[in-house]
Amino acid sequence: MDTRAKAVEAAVFTIATGRKVYLDMAFALARSYRRWHSETDPKFYIATDSQIECPVDLQALDIIRVQPGALGSGFSSKLFLDRLAPARQSLFVDADCLCVGSLASAFERFRGRAVSVIGRNVGCGEWFGDVGAICRQFGVPSVPRFNGGVYYVEPGERCSAVYETARSLHQRYDEIGFKRLRGSENDEVLMALAMALHRQEPIAERGDIMNSLLAGPGGLEIDVLRGRALLRNPADHPKHNDWYEMEELRPRIVHFLGMDCRAYPYGREIARLKLVDEHGWPAWLARFWVGLSYSAPRRVLTMVKDLLRPIWHKILGPRPVRYGR
Repeated sequence: MDTRAKAVEAAVFTIATGRKVYLDMAFALARSYRRWHSETDPKFYIATDSQIECPVDLQALDIIRVQPGALGSGFSSKLFLDRLAPARQSLFVDADCLCVGSLASAFERFRGRAVSVIGRNVGCGEWFGDVGAICRQFGVPSVPRFNGGVYYVEPGERCSAVYETARSLHQRYDEIGFKRLRGSENDEVLMALAMALHRQEPIAERGDIMNSLLAGPGGLEIDVLRGRALLRNPADHPKHNDWYEMEELRPRIVHFLGMDCRAYPYGREIARLKLVDEHGWPAWLARFWVGLSYSAPRRVLTMVKDLLRPIWHKILGPRPVRYGR
């Protein structure tokens, strides 16, 4: 694991360990980031245990080499950001994200915080466990609730203390009363409790830095090449997400949450980026070709699925939701 001195002032980094699909996601994120940042802006780093060479357009990409298994498995890799952070101001972005604009304002909002996230403090309710009971167990009034697609760290003693606490809590995950996410320990609740114990605060949600598709049940409009993303969360939508006060969010980072990376429109955007950046196509031709070869067939497939889903459910019943233990 790279433990270089933090000589760089600011940087953005992601993690791509294990399966090649995560490295492919990281390459797509890197392309989207570089489209909206110049050579004088914070550099982009990928922390990986893979020996695969970077694509031709990403040959100059900065790589942080880690040993296979050094970051654990599942979501636990994000419990080592203090050791991976390559700069004095380091912004971690999940590999399953795409960037549609400059992140300069994010660095300004986070500046001076040892560890931070985007969200707000909660002292009760359900969030991968009984928040109130866990707060009472550890003697804290509340914990920050957030989406772990973005973490901000300023390496140093305070930052290391937070992450050392999170790693120690990881060993007691089930004992504490946390529920698992897809069968794995969720880094968000571990970091939330560690941050609360070390009095680290989140920055307020404004809908302009990072949001996931969960914030937009009314749909997502995204065009990385044009620098545009809009998540709709109408108050009258049956799946309205009341965590967000805004009905429209315009983040510079869209978090696709793993499964959504296999679907439209993520696939459309990474196909466009690859054609333009790796193969040198003009943007208009990339849009046309991807629309014809990728978008149109998938829209037809989605329509067919939507038409047949009621019949499928009537015959076999809806698929049960699976939770971690």
